[in-house]
Order: sequence, then C-alpha cells, then structure tokens
Amino acid sequence: MLCEKPIGLNAIEAEELLEAAKNHPELKIMEAFMYRYHPQWQRAKQMVTGGEIGKLKTIESFFSYYNVDPSDIRNIAETGGGALLDIGCYSISLSRFIFGTEPRRVFGVMEYDEEFKVDCFTTGILDFGHGTSTFTCSTQLTPFQRVDIIGTRGRIEIEIPFNAPADKPCRIWYQKESKIEKITLKVCNQYTIQGDLFSLAVLYDTEVPTPLEDAVANMKIIDRLILSATKGIWVLIPRSSSPEVH
Repeated sequence: MLCEKPIGLNAIEAEELLEAAKNHPELKIMEAFMYRYHPQWQRAKQMVTGGEIGKLKTIESFFSYYNVDPSDIRNIAETGGGALLDIGCYSISLSRFIFGTEPRRVFGVMEYDEEFKVDCFTTGILDFGHGTSTFTCSTQLTPFQRVDIIGTRGRIEIEIPFNAPADKPCRIWYQKESKIEKITLKVCNQYTIQGDLFSLAVLYDTEVPTPLEDAVANMKIIDRLILSATKGIWVLIPRSSSPEVH
C-alpha cells in the first residue's frame, strides 16, 4: 500500500498505522515521498555524504502555490488541509533525509486563513544541533520552489526540488568557492521510479525503500511545529510520545 503523504493527520494516526502494520508483516506500506527517488536528490545526498560541500551547516527550502478554492481538499481543515501538511512536509522530510538524523528541537510560525481555518503560510526552523534547516511554505503565494544545501566549503542548489518534470532534464547547481558547476540529470519520472521500487519490494517480499517509521518521525515533527506556533516557543523532539517544550 503506497500512501499519499502525509501518512496521517497527526503522529497518533501514524503510530496507529505502524502498530497495525506490525501485525501484518506480509503487507507492504510506505509513505509516497516521490522526490527522494529522483536522481537529483540521490546525487545531492551522495555529494553531502561524500563531503563535497564540507560540513553541512544549513538547508533552506521554499515551496509555494496560490489556491483559494474552498472546495479543494487543501483548503478543508477536517481533511488535513493547509500548507504545512500539504507541502511543508516535504521540507521536513528532505531536511531529515539530507542531515541523516532527527532534529532536536523546532520552532514554527503559522498564519491561518480566516475563512478556511487552515494555515496558508508557515515558516519552520529545525535545529539538528550541528546545523539547521529553515523553510517556508504557503498555499497563498506566487508559485515557487527551491532548495539550497549549504556547507562550510560548498553549496548545492536544487532548481526544481519537488515537482520535477518528467519530460525534461532537471538541473542542480554545485558551487565550491567561486566556481559554479551545472549538473544535468537524465530525464525520468520520479513517480515511476518510486512505483517500481515499491513494486519490487512487493514482488520479492523485501523491505520497502523507506520504512513506515520514517513517516511517523516526520509526523511527530509536524505536530511539534504546530505546537510551537501555537505557544510561540521552541519545542523539543523527544523520543517519547508526549512532546516537551522549552
């Protein structure tokens, strides 16, 4: 079962799914974050891991579009509407993917649409201890997306990080000191790649590419960003089910 992101409306729902899945090991379940399987993200991950930008210090991401249709699920609170759940979840996921660990605390600022009662503008800070990730997402801004991965000796810019086109090459930019290199990736469909990898796990009864535990961890951070925005404080990311605040 390949589930559209996010895996639930909150971490409790995600944990309930995880527990149910443990009782049915023959069932394959994965959250469909298709971006991770695109070659541009695999390349960026390899470059960071390989030290090509030095020590990773910060990630900056932006994702927005403009949608004020009251009948659209993205603008319906009861069904999980809002910028953070719809597109902010990408920025959280990619930060954890590139840093290769979980943040220790988060801070969020959210602006809600008065009619829809969903967040239309959210900014978050994820503190990983040895680096940070900042992001802004919005459902009521001009359409734009970009990700910058910045280290002590270099930088990676992903031009179309999320809605990678299936009919033309994607480009990422690698800067080291004053030199900037354009890296062109082959034409591919990230949804097809994701579907093929998941299908192989089903056919050969192997582990899915991204375990369900990853989806639960992402939802926990989303929950705590909402808590942070509500209280106006930093919120710790504990290993227990109840969030601590600081």
